[in-house]
Amino acid sequence: MRVLFLGDIVGRSARNAVIDAAPGLRDEMELDFLVVNCENAAGGFGVTPQICDALFAAGIDVLTTGN
Repeated sequence: MRVLFLGDIVGRSARNAVIDAAPGLRDEMELDFLVVNCENAAGGFGVTPQICDALFAAGIDVLTTGN
């Protein structure tokens, strides 16, 4: 089983980079699960439902939050 866990996404540029790269990473690395910590994805202050939807649409399987 191949799992990739990406650390804390902070802000729009990091969020967009992950959204853009996720499909390619999944294929290139033959990932079974792609996990992302998104607690600071909304400009460093939490996460919104819209951001969660965008991350899931990009192929992220699991979102984590909190310390």
